[in-house]
Amino acid sequence: MALRPTIYKLKISLSDLDRHYYDTLNLTLAQHPSEKLERMMARVVAYCLNAEEGLAFSKGGLSEPDEPDLATYELDGRLSRWIDVGEPAVDRLKKACRLTSRVSVYSFNSKSEVWWAQNREKLATLPLSVYQLPWSDIQTVASMVERVMALSVTISGDAVHVAADSGECELRITTLQ
Repeated sequence: MALRPTIYKLKISLSDLDRHYYDTLNLTLAQHPSEKLERMMARVVAYCLNAEEGLAFSKGGLSEPDEPDLATYELDGRLSRWIDVGEPAVDRLKKACRLTSRVSVYSFNSKSEVWWAQNREKLATLPLSVYQLPWSDIQTVASMVERVMALSVTISGDAVHVAADSGECELRITTLQ
């Protein structure tokens, strides 16, 4: 019998002061059985940083390796934005860059710096953006997770302030490329 995903419902009051984007997001997330809470919350942070009409989590998640973690599609079905969370392979990112001109990566875990050091030169030739989310901050955000929760997310410059009933955290995003 296959394990089922765990479903989370988040209501996020989003204030992106840099883009003047303000919204209340009602998100339903499926946490794949092999996905850790830290990765799931890194996906949520990436969603907030890129919130726009049509942005959605991929349907397959970790079980669909050829899909981005987050994507936006044009009305005609063409991919217009590809967002990966983690430390994807260079070949995967080359493919993403062939499919769309807006590709972003949010690296977040304890091996992030090693991944960047190993792939920096190869990625420098690709038209994509690479960001690093501090592992300790992602762990703090993950520790606040509840199955149904309300979050307040404020983005200003390179800082993302996340507040919930169970605590708050400020993440400092580093732009790598």
